[in-house]
Parts: sequence; C-alpha cells; structure tokens
Amino acid sequence: MWLPPPPEGTAVCGGFDGSENNDWTVIKLETREGYLFTPRYGPDRLPTIWKPSDWDNKIPRGQIRAAWAEIVETYDLLRAYCDPGFHDETSYETEIEEWATEWPHVDGSPRFVTFPTTSAQRMYPAIRRFEADLQWITHDGCPLTESGMRNARKIIARTGRTYTLGKPAHHQKIDTAVTSVICHEAAADQRAAGWIVEPDYASVSY
Repeated sequence: MWLPPPPEGTAVCGGFDGSENNDWTVIKLETREGYLFTPRYGPDRLPTIWKPSDWDNKIPRGQIRAAWAEIVETYDLLRAYCDPGFHDETSYETEIEEWATEWPHVDGSPRFVTFPTTSAQRMYPAIRRFEADLQWITHDGCPLTESGMRNARKIIARTGRTYTLGKPAHHQKIDTAVTSVICHEAAADQRAAGWIVEPDYASVSY
C-alpha cells in the first residue's frame, strides 16, 4: 500500500542522491515525526525517483529542478542534504549550489547542503543513526524504496571499524535506501536545531 504524501504546508527535510546514466536519482522527504516518503510532482504526479532507462538512458536534470521547485512551493522545506556524486562531469555540485541560491530561507541561510555519501566520516554515523531510529521511523510504503532497502548490503571498510552501503549486483539498485539515510540525517539535525510540532497522520512501519 503506497500511502499519499502529507498535507501541503507540512514542514519537511529532504535527501537527494544524483546520478547521470547508470544509477537512479532520488528525492526523499521526512517529517518531524519521522514519516519518510517519496514526494510526487508534475501533472502526472510522478514519484521523485528517476531511472535512466525511463529517460533515454540519461537522467533529466530539468525534471529534478522542477520537482524541487514544486516541493519548495508545496512544503515548508527546512533543509536538504544532497549527494553531488563524483567530482567529474556527472557531478551535481553546480545544481545544488543553484538550488541553494534560488530557494534560500527567509534569513538567507541555505536550504540545500552538500552531503557526500562517499565520505565515511559522514555516511557511517548517518547509517548508524538510521539503524537505531528504525524502531520509530515510519514510511509511505513506496515499493521502489522498499526494493532499495532490501538490496542494500553492508560493505565493511578495510579497517573493519566502519561500513557503508553497497549493492549485491549491478542491477540491484540501492539509491532509494541511500537517499533515505541522508534524508533522515537532515531531519535528525533539524530536530536537534529545533522543529515546530506538526499534527499526526496515518503511516505504516518499516
């Protein structure tokens, strides 16, 4: 059962994982109560999960911008952690900077912040927090996210002290899982900084 998103005006935090022509590109949102969901955008209410195979094998970056524009207009987006990808021609660093400039907070502080998932110093604590909070995180039942969660595997670092997320096979994508983790990290940091209480609504547990 894929539940509908929360009402317009709900305060949310976001996560973004961008790709070019191989992995999926994903936007996830989370509320203060820990309701993790896949927003919809455009006249066809498409989910904010883009597979290259659906777009002539190249992620439509204009669609991503349009989705963020609608999210900012629909919800009270407090912060979004965004993985820019690799430091090459496929990077989203420029787009993230443009989003931060175009949609800042009223006080001028940025909503969009880079969060490189290749950084073990940032990703490992985020994964551990996500694992600990699974006891109370809820979600909308997005089947694409559930698939990514099932595919995700722990990849142990050479030191044996940390790990990251990896896919068991090339075709078993985990981008929805990775984005869920960094989205939750953004929400957790926002809770620590202060967050106005919102009304409850239906959700299902992981």
